[in-house]
Amino acid sequence: MNESRVLCQLEEIPDSGAISVRIDSATGGFQVILLRTGDRVFAYHNECPHQGRNLDYVPGKFLVRDGAIMCAAHGAMFSVDSGDCLSGPCSNGLVRVPVRVESGKVVTG
Repeated sequence: MNESRVLCQLEEIPDSGAISVRIDSATGGFQVILLRTGDRVFAYHNECPHQGRNLDYVPGKFLVRDGAIMCAAHGAMFSVDSGDCLSGPCSNGLVRVPVRVESGKVVTG
């Protein structure tokens, strides 16, 4: 992920919500959760550290409330802005993906 890639438009992510996007890579690619708080976006691998399952309850739909995202499989809670484990069956936080907002676009790389 050395080159910049546009992942989506900022407005595609609901404020205080999340979407999922796929990032292609030489090893096959992976799903990323993009969480938005105002003009800030946080990105993490879509994988719960508890058992490696996706956090969404159906593809691309996430349980986000009060600054936390919940793993739909086991109920672990993670901070939106840090990815840290807040509660539930998790010993580690989410794996962060570096992103930034440029001219209304969410970009990585």
